[in-house]
Amino acid sequence: MPCDVVLADEVGIVSRLSDVDVLVTMAFTPEMGGAAKRLKLVQVPGAGLDRIDRSAIPAGTLLANVYGHETGIAEYVLGAMLALTRGFTRLDAALRRGTWESQWAVGATPPAPWPELAGKTLGILGYGRIGQCVARRARAFDMEVCAIRRDVGRSEGDALALLGGLEMLDEMLRRSDYLVITLPVTPATRGLISETQLRSMKRAAVLVNVARAEIVDEPALYRALAERTIAGAALDVWYRYPTGPGPTLPAHQPFHELPNVLMTPHVSGWTEGMMDARAKLIAENIQRTARGEPPLNLIR
Repeated sequence: MPCDVVLADEVGIVSRLSDVDVLVTMAFTPEMGGAAKRLKLVQVPGAGLDRIDRSAIPAGTLLANVYGHETGIAEYVLGAMLALTRGFTRLDAALRRGTWESQWAVGATPPAPWPELAGKTLGILGYGRIGQCVARRARAFDMEVCAIRRDVGRSEGDALALLGGLEMLDEMLRRSDYLVITLPVTPATRGLISETQLRSMKRAAVLVNVARAEIVDEPALYRALAERTIAGAALDVWYRYPTGPGPTLPAHQPFHELPNVLMTPHVSGWTEGMMDARAKLIAENIQRTARGEPPLNLIR
């Protein structure tokens, strides 16, 4: 099955869709659905379905996605937790100026010893593929792990200090020294973490969001960080994304002015391993479609 059409956006593909069997796309619109006459598979080259209008997919057309980003994201989460806890960014900048923010400074009071991850509690909001990868690595750091997931029965055998549905969210927030958000954005999860939830967390807590920004209320998060209601945050997903060339600040609130925020441009899962795993699965699903077999990671 040759790849005959490569376009940069969903607008340009509409006039070409009548002869397409498999469409690899991050977005699907009603216009695309109306033009698809023989489409057998909509293959999303990522995990998120935010831009896929499922109601527009023609009857008989299958929808599948891919993962492969779990390891990279889990490594990012642990790295971000360490970077924020140890203040690596600040220490690096200071030492480049010749300032030793350590016990080796002469004539200065040494800083307080750094906390360790060992013995701390990690709360995972969304205990799916990514959350489970994070949990395995956190246990290697001797952390206690709590988790919230929709289908609790699928994780009852895991070594978790707390496992429950959203009814246990407040309890997990109160216990967690670190909170990592790894669940998809849906009408039920949009704005799930607001001012009330942030105020229930420990003042020394660190939040890491590698899911979708909209799960956390933006003004509430900014206030919590600016007022040190929580100690810090690592944010890899954002409220604003570039729509053209040139600089684009990633939020409406000035997170970039806060020293207790680690900001990265949605790259936590952008790894060699992710690219390789996704390319192999997409190729396999194209071949499966050609053979009349159902795809892997079938959504519907």
